[in-house]
Amino acid sequence: MSAEVFDPADLTTITMTPSARAHVRRQLAREGADALRLGITESGCNGYMYELSYPDGGLLDGRSFRFDDVTVVVSDADWELVRGTIIDYVTEGLNSALKFKNPNATAECGCGESFSVTGT
Repeated sequence: MSAEVFDPADLTTITMTPSARAHVRRQLAREGADALRLGITESGCNGYMYELSYPDGGLLDGRSFRFDDVTVVVSDADWELVRGTIIDYVTEGLNSALKFKNPNATAECGCGESFSVTGT
């Protein structure tokens, strides 16, 4: 048995829990994709929403994070809003979803779909 330590103060990377890796690995296989793109769009009730997609080509600008056999890419334009984020996969009742623990967010909507950042 091993334990993984997630340091929410580490703003130089993003982190993915084992349950999130397993979920994303299944989704990548289902989509026939090589990576998951974590992006941000201006929307939602708080200003920004997470946007997940499967890039169909190489990442032109940005960062790539490898978690075993799962790759997550983040564009340079979105990096400042997601740096330090922990991606988790949680089950609440009958619902399961990826959840984002973003240290840059100063407020979130009740459903966790959107967030705001002071000073942007």
